[in-house]
Amino acid sequence: MGTLFVCATPIGNLGDITLRALEVLKSVDIIAAEDTRVTLKLLNHYGIRKPLVSYHQHSPPKRTEWLLQQLKEGKDIALVCNAGTPGISDPGVPLVRKALQEKIPVVPVPGPSAVTAALSVAGMDAQRFIFLGFLPREKKERRELLELVKSLPFTLVIYEAPHRLAESLKDLVEILGDRTTVLCRELTKMHEEVVLTTLSELSRKYATETPIGEFTLVIEGAKTQEPEPNWRAIDKAIDELLDAGLSVSDVAREIAKAFSIPRSTAYRRALEKARKCQGS
Repeated sequence: MGTLFVCATPIGNLGDITLRALEVLKSVDIIAAEDTRVTLKLLNHYGIRKPLVSYHQHSPPKRTEWLLQQLKEGKDIALVCNAGTPGISDPGVPLVRKALQEKIPVVPVPGPSAVTAALSVAGMDAQRFIFLGFLPREKKERRELLELVKSLPFTLVIYEAPHRLAESLKDLVEILGDRTTVLCRELTKMHEEVVLTTLSELSRKYATETPIGEFTLVIEGAKTQEPEPNWRAIDKAIDELLDAGLSVSDVAREIAKAFSIPRSTAYRRALEKARKCQGS
């Protein structure tokens, strides 16, 4: 039984490939590539000579079956895409799923990814984020997807092609509202650009300017709004506790705990009521 290696390759700068990925590419029997012409440039750069087989999103099922048969016969295969990690907005999922179902070893060879590269330079919370990949081409589907995530407080990461960027930005502004955004263009390439901006600024810019290159947008999540405290209930509770003989300090502690408001706020409100009671 062979092994399927899922290999990440550079997203622009060929120097970003890992030593382990090079070792795997040199050792496998077959390399399944999204575009053999693109992968050949990488292999030639590092002097690697291996049989290349085309495997992309439009490959017929029989190509997947052929690759599975090679694995069953004991051949090792490296799965690569044009840039980044296979299966992350790139082809490869059907082969990986079938291999797992057939109990064929599947080994990740991690490395470059535009998602993590963009997040690393965005200066936003990346502890929890949502990767939307390329937004749907159809306007209706695109807007429906954005409606699903607009209220979520998580950082959003989006890929977009230059010819669809202006339309997508228009929908982003209309549905998400104006948000802080980091635009990452041509990451790791000669004309790399990382800009802190907003969705509205980007929308205005590319309404009149032709986008060039590959874009990754990192967009801040929705800001959660704390519900307004029920001041009527708070005031009633303060009155009851003061009438029960509790000190202002004790009242403040109990009110802050019961209504989840700052103790200083509860103290000022209780003190004001206590003074009014004393003056009456």
